[in-house]
Amino acid sequence: MSIESIKPYLNFIHPLMMWGLLALTLYAFYLGMKWRKTRLSEGDAKKELLKGRFNIRHHQIGSLLLALMIVGSIGGMAVTYINNGKLFFGPHLLVGLGMTGIIATSTAMVPFMQKGNDTARYTHIALNGALVGLFGWQAVTGVQIVQRILADF
Repeated sequence: MSIESIKPYLNFIHPLMMWGLLALTLYAFYLGMKWRKTRLSEGDAKKELLKGRFNIRHHQIGSLLLALMIVGSIGGMAVTYINNGKLFFGPHLLVGLGMTGIIATSTAMVPFMQKGNDTARYTHIALNGALVGLFGWQAVTGVQIVQRILADF
């Protein structure tokens, strides 16, 4: 099988992966909020919430998200270049690159948060809130791009 025979189908790997990552991002957000609730709880409520291991699950999903988002961003650019011989400079590309920077910066806050730094914690929360909003916008613009690709198919 040659690259030419699979080139048309490469266009759909990035969007499918990103939609899966959007769902995983929302799950990580849920786990983060549950961990925050656990941290702020006291007594029996805290003991019960600790059983959910939200901190561990949030950390693991966040690490997976970081890796997959970077690979997905690079992969999307690679497929665009393979199929078109160039990247299309526009909002979808720029926001995607910005999101890659945001998730890396958010992840960089973790060692500081583990030492109790509240500024890092609030920065992490704010960055991830922005990331979720941008991800939603990227999903919409990505569908528009896929529709254009399908129209040319």
